[in-house]
Amino acid sequence: MKPVRLAILGLGTVGGGALKLLQENATEIRRRTGREIQITYVGTRRPRPDLDLDPSIKQSSDLLDIVRQPDVDVVVEVMGGIHPAYEIIMEAIKHGKQVVTANKALLAEHGNELFKAADDHHVQIAYEAAVAGGIPIIKVIREGLAANKIEWLAGIINGTGNFILTEMREKGRAFADVLKEAQELGYAEADPTFDVEGIDAAHKLTILASCAFGIPLQFDKVYTEGISKITAQDVAYAEDLGYRIKHLGIARRSAKGIELRVHPTLIPEEKLIANVNGVKNAVLVQSNAVGSTLYYGAGAGAGPTASAVVADVIDIVRDIIYTEDGAGTIPQLAFEALADTPILTSEEMTTGYYIRLNAEDQTGVLADVTTILSRAGIGIDAIMQQPRLKDLIPIVILTDPVVESKMNDALSQIQALPAIHGEIIRIRLELLEN
Repeated sequence: MKPVRLAILGLGTVGGGALKLLQENATEIRRRTGREIQITYVGTRRPRPDLDLDPSIKQSSDLLDIVRQPDVDVVVEVMGGIHPAYEIIMEAIKHGKQVVTANKALLAEHGNELFKAADDHHVQIAYEAAVAGGIPIIKVIREGLAANKIEWLAGIINGTGNFILTEMREKGRAFADVLKEAQELGYAEADPTFDVEGIDAAHKLTILASCAFGIPLQFDKVYTEGISKITAQDVAYAEDLGYRIKHLGIARRSAKGIELRVHPTLIPEEKLIANVNGVKNAVLVQSNAVGSTLYYGAGAGAGPTASAVVADVIDIVRDIIYTEDGAGTIPQLAFEALADTPILTSEEMTTGYYIRLNAEDQTGVLADVTTILSRAGIGIDAIMQQPRLKDLIPIVILTDPVVESKMNDALSQIQALPAIHGEIIRIRLELLEN
């Protein structure tokens, strides 16, 4: 049998890891697929003599030319970025190539177009590596939980943010201090915006929600809030109340529609996901038959992400062998069956809240605050008064779940009270019932 021929586009951390894994585990991979996988091309900006590649592997910086070659069956795109990755994958699809990608930004923002093109040309796009690195969460949702109706999922899906919040909680450090260390350790980029402002997590949540609820990819409708405003003070207060702050991506089905949101979240400290620390990732899935299941592991890095890439390659090789037209069995977006369930705006979403405000030490202030909340129909779960800071008293309030529009109105009224000074801090709260 002839080998399945592979082109790897991009030889950075993930591409280099996938190349190494395919070479080192070639015998084991062939045993599992029944077919040799032959790397015929690598796409690099410049020649890489340091890789000591087999002479049969051709190197080229012309990636569009690579995907047109007849001796390429599968294209592995691990370049990152939206352009030129979009154009290159679209060209590969038009030339009948199967595609494996780790590119969450590309899929979140242009996946509908790419999956439609793949469907039209009877090829597949496999994308396990695009979300949560070495955790096979896409396969879990699309295969392992296929018999279930997924009610909600909540994930720590950005390791950089989780590292920062862990250090802030465990060592009482300031956000800026920990971010600097994360950059020095290579966890955060020189420009950390995608990680700390939630954009990376929103890309991943877009993909997870599409898989979980059978909806189109809708990145532009994800409510996104980062962790750059989280203070050591709030982390400590949350701990005193029995909660931990995690940066979560949450997709929840409700009677009115689907909530898609990424934001800092208080979670009860006894929950397993609240104890996922450092750069690790975890996804909690609630489904109607199985109930609550948690998936934990390394969310990034050469080894874990390359493992997911190569696992997708193996799935595609199996499908090439066992299907006539190569359309295969890897689940794709079934466009004729996509649900048109509305995505709720942030003001329509329902969650509990942690509220911190700084008040003058005078009689009646707390009564004024609680009266405003009561009139808005917002239940109070806990109130904690903190030691005086300078001339003000920090007050922390935990509320019952409420529609966000009501909370916005109430906070506007509280902010207008003469005795309240500075910005009112609010962080959403989830019990993650199971």
